Amino acid sequence: GNGEGFGLSIQYSREGEPLETAGGIVRALPLLAGDKSDWFLAINGDIWSDFDLSRLTPPPDADALLVVTSNPPHHPEGDFHLTDQGVLHSDGPDKLTFTGISLLHQRLFEGLTDRSGKLGPVLRNAMGEGRVKGLYHRGQWVDVGTPERLQALDRQLGSKEPESHGRR
Repeated sequence: GNGEGFGLSIQYSREGEPLETAGGIVRALPLLAGDKSDWFLAINGDIWSDFDLSRLTPPPDADALLVVTSNPPHHPEGDFHLTDQGVLHSDGPDKLTFTGISLLHQRLFEGLTDRSGKLGPVLRNAMGEGRVKGLYHRGQWVDVGTPERLQALDRQLGSKEPESHGRR
């Protein structure tokens, strides 16, 4: 659908072949950035969370704001290190897991083509330049990346809310 029934206007960016996240974003940039802002929201389609999206505001000195959380059992090593100043690094102690929720500026993708490409290398390059901020989410989040985790989430939502990952 086009979202009209929910007061939305949904447009689709077609992929002839899978482009991964970065390639898909580059192809969809004309639909994502507009006259009002060069920032756009990107959310992985295989997550569930109670994160309040209104907490995402464009940081003045960065090209990306990523939401991170404590590491789930299936991903104990985490993805990124969050400093006390809110800057994300690809290396460091006490890495946290990227939730798949991000606020991105279109300049992050300058010079890239709409060929297949992952978002991770783009983000890590920007992290090397100190241009990626992080926001810690203490609430509920589930990576529904496998049929088993989807079934577990369905069971949890049917009986109770999923457990949150408290920061260590």
